[in-house]
Amino acid sequence: MTNGEKAPAGTTLDFQFYYFSELFERKVRTSAGKKIGRVDDLVFGTKEPYPEAIGIFLDHGIGQPSEFVPWKNVQRIEPNAIVVAPPTQGDRFPPFVDQPGWVLVHKHLMGRTILDIDGRKTEAVNDVQLLQSNGGMVLVHVDTSLNGFLRHWGLGRLHVIKDRLISWKYVQPLNVEDAVATDKVSLSLKREQLAELPSEDLADALEELSGTEQQALFSALDDEKAAETLLDAEPRAQRQIIASLRKEKASSILSELSVPQLADLFSVLPQDHVIDLLEMLPADHAVRVKAILSEREVNAGALMSSDYVTMGMDRKVGDALTELRRSGRERDSISYVYVVEGPKTLRGVVDLRDLVLAKDDATLGDIMVEPVISVDEKDHRDDLHPLFAKYHFHLIPVVDVKDSILGVIRYGDVMKNPPGRGR
Repeated sequence: MTNGEKAPAGTTLDFQFYYFSELFERKVRTSAGKKIGRVDDLVFGTKEPYPEAIGIFLDHGIGQPSEFVPWKNVQRIEPNAIVVAPPTQGDRFPPFVDQPGWVLVHKHLMGRTILDIDGRKTEAVNDVQLLQSNGGMVLVHVDTSLNGFLRHWGLGRLHVIKDRLISWKYVQPLNVEDAVATDKVSLSLKREQLAELPSEDLADALEELSGTEQQALFSALDDEKAAETLLDAEPRAQRQIIASLRKEKASSILSELSVPQLADLFSVLPQDHVIDLLEMLPADHAVRVKAILSEREVNAGALMSSDYVTMGMDRKVGDALTELRRSGRERDSISYVYVVEGPKTLRGVVDLRDLVLAKDDATLGDIMVEPVISVDEKDHRDDLHPLFAKYHFHLIPVVDVKDSILGVIRYGDVMKNPPGRGR
């Protein structure tokens, strides 16, 4: 029940919900009617499971000392004012002095961004829901809906959608003292929930952390998600993460990356780290990574991946789909099925969308597109960019002089570093 809702006749309320936006800038006066000021912030102490109100922060402007009204002095909350018992000594409350572990709702939470596991994207804290009960008050939810934004600007009557409340049990400041500098608030996540978050959002969260917090979050990711997140992180965060990894974990993560991805990662790392990491790679991968880093005639053979799908021309569409579903392959490797004659001679290509829509008894030879746009293993990287720019393929196959397929080159591995940009 919010502040604006009425209880049924004859009901005595022993609790009341408020939104911070409803109390922000509300008048504060004593029981004798003396006006003290307006609510500039509410102060809560971190406590499990919910932070408890410590007091009210009153800011009287530049050159004037602030006041801090202890919550124990709050007698009642009226529609237009918060009534408090007067100070025990003098006619003013003592100045506000921040303490470790204190959360100031307006300063530390309102407008900050959080990593929202429900929406799987970054959203803003537009309001905070509070629960008053038995003389105390606790912080119970943050609201990321548009309603919270409207309430903050005095437009609460425009209740356009359902409030979107996230329990405080899942929302924790990274560091209260750093909240103003980072402008970030994070969610307290379970390990299994991390796998559901986009790697871009996880990378953003890692960039706001440092030291043990960053290591703890990254170590909770499985190898595949860790590899994706590492690639999406900024170079500074990449260097911090790599420096903190154990050898076994680093080796597992590197095994999830393609040669071009490895080269991109290594290009921002200190030389001594690169040397150590190269030793963890298979010999052929290490050679190809070194070739890319050295920029000496980087060709298609150095950039290609062996993760692709080939099938014979006589394979039935229904059988092909069944095999793909059972293969356990990553989605990125099955944008296309390359149709071969004999062991590896490339004859055509079938887009996965065309495969799904084709009749089950048709053969891949019936529906394939030919000839196939391909590149020679000796083609230079600069020659690949125009092909991807023209055709917008996700993958382009690499063939030898006999048209045998050797591998594929991914769009992102070429277009991320177009000619002339370097590394």
